[in-house]
Amino acid sequence: MDRTLSLLPDQYQPQNLFGFSIPGLGLIFTLIILFVTGLLVTNFLGHKLVRAWENMLSRIPLVRTIYSAVKQVVHALVQPSGQAFRKVLIVEYPRKGIWSIAFQTSDQFVGCPHPEDVITVFIPTTPNPTSGFLTIVPKADTQELEMSVEEGLKMVISLGVVMPDRLSKHLEDGDD
Repeated sequence: MDRTLSLLPDQYQPQNLFGFSIPGLGLIFTLIILFVTGLLVTNFLGHKLVRAWENMLSRIPLVRTIYSAVKQVVHALVQPSGQAFRKVLIVEYPRKGIWSIAFQTSDQFVGCPHPEDVITVFIPTTPNPTSGFLTIVPKADTQELEMSVEEGLKMVISLGVVMPDRLSKHLEDGDD
């Protein structure tokens, strides 16, 4: 982190100002920059800067598409009201006989040519649940798990090591 100080002009380098190096000053400098950036973004000027940045990004064709999608996903995941994931399910994926944890993202799929009742599910990859597969599956081909979305995410991130308490107890007791 002390390399951060190399961004300063020579006359403001700690070695030139004080005659000696101060360990950890780069970390402190970085934290101050992050704090000031946070202050700027949370006030009126910051909002204007963010809007100008987004406006600039929206003019670049490929970047606009990627940025818009990422922004919507992040907004959906951090929104205080409601949840991006509604339920924890298991679906047979990638083939019959192999079950994968999935999260229901929508209970409808507009314009589906199939008359069956379908839902949209997200099958995350482990241990990074921000990547995965979006699939549209018949509701009848899914099974809802008795766990919260938070418990399901913990299970995915931990590679299946962390199980919900009631499921772990059930497995330890040897119940069927």
